[in-house]
Amino acid sequence: MRFAKALVPGRLLRRYKRFLADIELASGGVVTAACPNTGSMLGCCDPGSRVWLSESDSPTRKYRHTWEMVEARPAGSRRGVMVGINTGLPNRLVAEAIEAGVIGELSGYGTIRREVAFGEERSRIDLVLESPGRAACYVEVKNVTAAVADGVALFPDAVSARGTKHLRELMRLKEKGLRPVLVFCVQRGDVGEVRPADAIDPLYGRTLREAVAAGVEVVAWRAKVTARTISLETRIPVSLP
Repeated sequence: MRFAKALVPGRLLRRYKRFLADIELASGGVVTAACPNTGSMLGCCDPGSRVWLSESDSPTRKYRHTWEMVEARPAGSRRGVMVGINTGLPNRLVAEAIEAGVIGELSGYGTIRREVAFGEERSRIDLVLESPGRAACYVEVKNVTAAVADGVALFPDAVSARGTKHLRELMRLKEKGLRPVLVFCVQRGDVGEVRPADAIDPLYGRTLREAVAAGVEVVAWRAKVTARTISLETRIPVSLP
């Protein structure tokens, strides 16, 4: 995925009300930007961090800028890493990677449908892959931004009742003979595995293990993040210690 225009650099002053962030632009001045991430943004919203914003020309938008990336500094590391924080992008990133043949385990399907209503708990699945003669593949995408030392990414970064609900729905799909797949979309390049954040949301961790035991496929793909492009490139393991 390539951004249509060059991103605008700045420094984070504060993130507040979950959906807003005040940014000091590198070119001067302060703007309020939309924050497209409702999680805790653990390790990704420290005041003073370098950030990058997209800019809209739409006259109907209340906030012209959208926060897209941050340079995070993992514990024990002297170097920053670019992290994509926009939770609206992972579905697009995964769909593009499937269509390009990057995610081999999800190749061979003829069509991709997006945001499809399904399940007993009134859910929506991110992607449905279909081809004649094959069981439909239901793909749930989760955005991963949090990380700890030793290259370990964590999900979720806050208690996620919605995420746990989706795992239950995926298990029901498996019981019906369909193919459920959970894809962790890791929008940072400095991690080598994904783990459930058991200390943050133990119920999610337990349910994820139940889902894997029930036959739900769980994979993680790491993105290369730059100020112009984000693309999934590398499969990394999902560890369930």
